[in-house]
Amino acid sequence: VQLQASGGGLVQPGGSLRVSCAASRSTLDRYAIGWFRQAPGKEREEISCISSVDGKTYYVDSVKGRFTISSDPAKKMVYLQMNNLKFEDTAVYYCAADSWSTWGDPGWGDYWGQGTLVTVSS
Repeated sequence: VQLQASGGGLVQPGGSLRVSCAASRSTLDRYAIGWFRQAPGKEREEISCISSVDGKTYYVDSVKGRFTISSDPAKKMVYLQMNNLKFEDTAVYYCAADSWSTWGDPGWGDYWGQGTLVTVSS
């Protein structure tokens, strides 16, 4: 299972950015895909997840209403659309794959992609 995150960059506060996670079709059919982020000096934080079975989604409170996770199996991609970005969204963003039923459990993420850096700065 290979995952590859991309799409990070520099954006001004209030701006938008979409990060992407490339995965095989079989991975997207079998696993939930979660997005995490790690800001400098802070612990990694789980922020969103999408189920492979029924498309259910989860968002941490700090991104609800601003971030949207979606899956496009035909393109073998999972996206995290981030709107109204804030300084505190600055972090390295990672995607990972594991079971939807265990989302939120410590150590979630059997498979990980490399991170992509999102910097929110004026």
